Amino acid sequence: MKITLIAHDKKKDSLIQFVTAYRDILAEHSLYATGTTGQRVIDETGLPVTRFRSGPLGGDQQIGGMIADNDMDMIIFFRDPLTAQPHEPDVSALIRLCDVYQIPLATNMGTAEVLLKGLQEGFIDWRLIEERRN
Repeated sequence: MKITLIAHDKKKDSLIQFVTAYRDILAEHSLYATGTTGQRVIDETGLPVTRFRSGPLGGDQQIGGMIADNDMDMIIFFRDPLTAQPHEPDVSALIRLCDVYQIPLATNMGTAEVLLKGLQEGFIDWRLIEERRN
């Protein structure tokens, strides 16, 4: 499955901690990330990651394009709800696309853990059905 990892600046350390804890599960899938987050995942976990631009420079929109093309299976996005983000409209659009296209989305560590445990148990295999890919 294709999984995107995104984290606002104040949540990057938490995402790295999460990816490290779930490295074995994530290593079985294709990982994508926005710029700085992706580089940190590569540097600190050794996992291969396809990197997009940073969120404010269009990375969220690049990921949104993959969602609209049914070419992304899950988003793990550690958001910082207490800090204003200059690209908040892009963030809102990304979340909206996940809802429109029924892409599992976690915006915090608790939900991300449930999604990865469900992925491990096969609860998200409906994303693999060929009809969903077209």
